[in-house]
Amino acid sequence: MSLTPLRTAATTGLALSLLLSWTGPGRAERTLSVQEAILRAKPAVALVVAEVVAEVRLNCGSGEIQHTPPPFRETGTGWFIDARGFIITNGHVVQPAHTPPRWMVNSFAKRAIESACVPAILKRMGIAPGERPVAEDQVKRQALDSVLPSTKVKLDPGIFVVLSNGTRVRAEVKKYSPPLSVGDDPEGKMSGRDLALLKIPGKDFPILPLADSKAAKIGDPIHILGFPGVVLSHELLNQSATVEASVTNGAVSGFKQDKANQPVIQTDAPAAWGNSGGPAVTARGEMVGVLTFVSLAPGPEGGIVQGFNFIIPSNAVRDFIQGTEVKVSAESPFNKVWWAGLVEEFDGNYKAAERYFSEANKLVPNLPDVKRMLAEAQDKIKNPPPRPFPWAWVTLAVTLTSLGSYGAMWGRKWRKNRYRVAPSVVIRLLEEGKNPLVLDVRKPSAFETSPLKVPGALYVSPDDLDAGKFDIEVEPNRTVIAYCT
Repeated sequence: MSLTPLRTAATTGLALSLLLSWTGPGRAERTLSVQEAILRAKPAVALVVAEVVAEVRLNCGSGEIQHTPPPFRETGTGWFIDARGFIITNGHVVQPAHTPPRWMVNSFAKRAIESACVPAILKRMGIAPGERPVAEDQVKRQALDSVLPSTKVKLDPGIFVVLSNGTRVRAEVKKYSPPLSVGDDPEGKMSGRDLALLKIPGKDFPILPLADSKAAKIGDPIHILGFPGVVLSHELLNQSATVEASVTNGAVSGFKQDKANQPVIQTDAPAAWGNSGGPAVTARGEMVGVLTFVSLAPGPEGGIVQGFNFIIPSNAVRDFIQGTEVKVSAESPFNKVWWAGLVEEFDGNYKAAERYFSEANKLVPNLPDVKRMLAEAQDKIKNPPPRPFPWAWVTLAVTLTSLGSYGAMWGRKWRKNRYRVAPSVVIRLLEEGKNPLVLDVRKPSAFETSPLKVPGALYVSPDDLDAGKFDIEVEPNRTVIAYCT
């Protein structure tokens, strides 16, 4: 599909802060890995197919016949905005089936003539296909000139959504805004916002929550999900490639305005034909924009110039769905269990993850991502991965032990020195005339050999003091200070 337009009291407090720093914030504010963010969003993305079948009635010269040429089919990407089956995609994705262009009728008629009339005429002339190219071209021109005016074409357009479990459902267009045109509108009006709201029957579908695009900043990482045609038609891939969305990564690289002065966000995330309508999601798995158009190299055969793609901001999507039945704030039962399962899976709680994934698989059966994560959880339950060494808890234990030892040593030191006084205190007492009683309780050897004598002190040996041989009466309020070594 063409894209153009297309996360002690002091000791106790320290231990608590260390514990919080290791266990991290609550789950509601946990940082998502890239894998978890993408897995949150991926089930909500679906393939959108605009298909036009034609019934052609024509007369090749032998009477009127009915012919059905191969259908016209183009693909794009859409995503669920409401769990009740509402899907957002680009207007230009559904345009061929929603408002079939006039050239399509003429194209079906020509293809019918070339496949039904020309081979019959060549056979009557005895010319094998490819035998005489010049004669074949002349027959083709003559058949078109003579048969085309009377040919009748009846179109049967349809828009279909293919879920990632392979279910194909016909969709109804609930609201439509045409793509931005390259030139001015013939009626003097600019084209629309290039958005379409589809509705399919069902409920409990996975949805993408909307981010606030005004909060987007240059350099913010984004992921574009979609169904690029190069993957859908790859000759080396099996049919599963048609139902699983691809992911490309990039960042917000600019803020621009389109020709109608409507804001668009520029991104360097790669995109290709078929990514049209795909959601650009943030690191939280929220939709911040819808891919709308890319940049093409100059010239008639210019290809996509990667790194210069543009998305419609999510706030423009909010404006677009105003007045419709869509409830942006409504929750999805699928999202509730799917996201909970992812949290448990990435936290290593595989039994809980298995329960949530099983519930998600019951709500919307056989989604590839759900089946894959369910099988992964079951395998890890049977074959648990080796648990990493608990360095954080070991570090916490060592830290608490060290703090406890330091506290014990400090307590013993405090108990030993709780009655110790500094010399300055003794001098202050003397100056204040409080006349403290000073006892010199040094060992005899130290007392006799030391030149230091404490003025006014009474000497008593430690042995006499322990033996109770020292007896002196002291007033009850008099301070006693012992000097020892």
